[in-house]
Amino acid sequence: MLSPFLIGICGGTGAGKTFLARKIISAFDETQALIIDTDSYYRDRSHVPLHERHHFNFDHPDALDIPLLTEHLHSLRGGHQIKKQVYDFTIHARTKETVVLEPKELIVVDGILIFAIEDICRLFDLKIFIDEAPDIRLLRRIERDVRERGRTIESVAQQYLATVRPMHFQHVEPSKVRADIILKPGYDAEKVIASIRRLQSARQGGTH
Repeated sequence: MLSPFLIGICGGTGAGKTFLARKIISAFDETQALIIDTDSYYRDRSHVPLHERHHFNFDHPDALDIPLLTEHLHSLRGGHQIKKQVYDFTIHARTKETVVLEPKELIVVDGILIFAIEDICRLFDLKIFIDEAPDIRLLRRIERDVRERGRTIESVAQQYLATVRPMHFQHVEPSKVRADIILKPGYDAEKVIASIRRLQSARQGGTH
């Protein structure tokens, strides 16, 4: 049995990584594919007072528990289940919950830093970078953080200027050169899915 086909989807905040990941997964049988969101691998900050957690730089690679994410991806590739952490963005800490994930034929990993981290990047069979316009990404970030994470527009703007934007130019944008596919605004998701099917088929010996 072949090891899972790992796809990495990278891009700046609000680029539409999760949207594309879900589109890809929905095109396959649920027994064949799963998503790993790297948001679940932020380091636990529960030992730090809540008012201080808001000031951490969450857009630097050091914000992620890289050893755990690497271990989990290796486990899935080796055919072993994992227990993925559940992260609560409203308190910037892990909950006591875990989610058991079984290895599938297709595993899609999305995150802003996955191509900037060498140990993670080298694991992917296919690397996709979504190159969305900065103003669109910022608007999506504001909408998401206000609606889903209980943030104010002021706090989102402050964080964007302090860490999100500079870290994008320092870590995310340079990692684009590692991508196999760079998607521009208005890309056709169905064509992306068709390409993935061809690559999977070729890997399994169906086409050459």
